[in-house]
Amino acid sequence: MIEELAKKIGTQMIHFVPRNNFVQRAEINRQTVIEYDPTHVQADEYRALANKINDNKMFVIPKPLEIEELEALLIEFGIAN
Repeated sequence: MIEELAKKIGTQMIHFVPRNNFVQRAEINRQTVIEYDPTHVQADEYRALANKINDNKMFVIPKPLEIEELEALLIEFGIAN
């Protein structure tokens, strides 16, 4: 759904960061994931995101959706009835 939303507003989803409970472990220790364990797979996700942001060449101002378009998208993907 996020990729479709991005296309409709004229932009892109640059990277998907998966959810990982390791983030909470780092937060409890008052550190970022990279500070807490730079070798953890979640740290790699953040580095990948940073690299994609740094290498991005698609500079756009997303166009807003009308509420009806957003609602239709939510219904299409089964998020709203």
